[in-house]
Amino acid sequence: MTLDAVGENVRIAFDALRVSKLRSSLTILGVVIGVATVMAMAAIVQGVRDQIVNTIEVAGPTTFYVLKKFSQTPLNPDDLPKDVRIRPDLTEAEVERIRLLPEIGYVSLWAQTLARIEADGVRSQGVAVFGADDGFTQIQGGELVTGRWFTRAEILGGAPVVVLQTETARSLFGNEQMMGRTVRIGGRVLQVIGLWEEPGNIFAPPGQAVGAIVPYRFMDRAYTIDRTNALFMPIKPRAGVKVAEAQSAVEMVLREVRHLRPGSGNTFDLVTQDQILDTFNSITDVFFLVMIVLSGVALLVGGIGVMAIMTVSVTSRTREIGVRKALGATKRDILLQFLVEASTLTGIGGAIGILVGLLLGRVASVALDVDAPVPITLTVIAVVVSVGIGILFGMIPAQRAARLDPIEALRYE
Repeated sequence: MTLDAVGENVRIAFDALRVSKLRSSLTILGVVIGVATVMAMAAIVQGVRDQIVNTIEVAGPTTFYVLKKFSQTPLNPDDLPKDVRIRPDLTEAEVERIRLLPEIGYVSLWAQTLARIEADGVRSQGVAVFGADDGFTQIQGGELVTGRWFTRAEILGGAPVVVLQTETARSLFGNEQMMGRTVRIGGRVLQVIGLWEEPGNIFAPPGQAVGAIVPYRFMDRAYTIDRTNALFMPIKPRAGVKVAEAQSAVEMVLREVRHLRPGSGNTFDLVTQDQILDTFNSITDVFFLVMIVLSGVALLVGGIGVMAIMTVSVTSRTREIGVRKALGATKRDILLQFLVEASTLTGIGGAIGILVGLLLGRVASVALDVDAPVPITLTVIAVVVSVGIGILFGMIPAQRAARLDPIEALRYE
C-alpha cells in the first residue's frame, strides 16, 4: 500500500470521525483513560524509584543496617508476633562492641520519630526527627551549611541541642538569625546549633521529610522510641573491606554478645541497601501491575467501543462501499480503509492519553516532590498498543465491509 493510499485512508477516517463526533469522543475516552493511567503511574513510580536509587548512592552501596526485625510494612509495637517480641532490643553496648571490629569504619545507634517543631508560635508540619550523632552525613549525605555538629560531650550526655534541616528552619524563622535560638520538639526545648542541607536527590515520603537531628541519647531520654521499627544501627565497612566480610563479622559479634547457640537463628536482621531497594521494587511492581490491569479494563472498553462504532460506520456507509467497489476498489482496499479508520480513532485516544498522563504525572510529582521523568519506552508502547487495539477490534467490522457484494451495497437504503 503506497503512502498516498495511506494518506487518503487517513483523510477518509477523519471525515468519518467528524460526522459522528459524539460516538467517536466516547470511544476515544476509554482509550484516553487507559493510556493516561499507565503513563501517569509509570512517571510517578519511575521518579520515586530513581530517587530511591540516588539516595542509596548518597549513603553508599556498602552501607548496611542492623534492625530488631526487618519488615516490608511497619509492625504494630503493641501487638508484635511472638518471634519478634522475644527478640532483645538493640543496645549501645552492642554498638561499642561492633565499633572495635577492624572491618568496621562507622557504626552508631540511631532512632527516628515523627513530631512537629515549634518556634515563636510557628509550628512546622509533621517531620521526621532523627536521634543520631555527628556522623549523620556519612549515611544521609548532604552538608552542614551553618553552625556545627554535636560535640562528644553532647553526644554522651544527651544534650538538648538540635541541627535543623534548612527548609524546616526557614519555615520557622524566615530569614532571621536562628543560631542559638530555641525550638520545641514534642514539648521539649532544644537549642539550635546548626543547619543541615539535605542532598537534592534524597527520597522522603510526603509528611516525613527529615526536619531535625538531635543526639541519640537525648531522644532516648526525652521521647518514646518504637524500638522495633524505628531503632537501627547504620554500619559502613572500613575502606577496602567487602560488605559480606563486614556483615559476617558483625553477625558473629552480635551472636556472641547475645549468647546464641550454634544452629539457632539470629535474633536480629542484617539489611543491605540492595534488600531495601528490592523490597521497594516489589511493592511498586505490585502497585504498577494493579494499575496496568485497571488500565487494561479501560482499554478493553475502548476497544469494544471501537468495534461498535466501526460496525455502525460500516452499516451507515454501505452505499459508499458499493460505489468504491464499483469504481474498482478491491477487498484489500476496503479492509485497509476501515482498519486505518479504527487505528486512527484509537491512535488519537492514545496521543491524548499520553499528554493527559504526563500532565497528571507532572502534577503528582510536584505534589510529592519527586522528579518524574518522561517514560520514553512506555510512550512508544502506549502508541503501539492504542493503534493495535484499533486494528484488533476494527478487524471484524472491516472484514464485513470488505466482503460486501457491490450490487447489494448499491441497492442498500
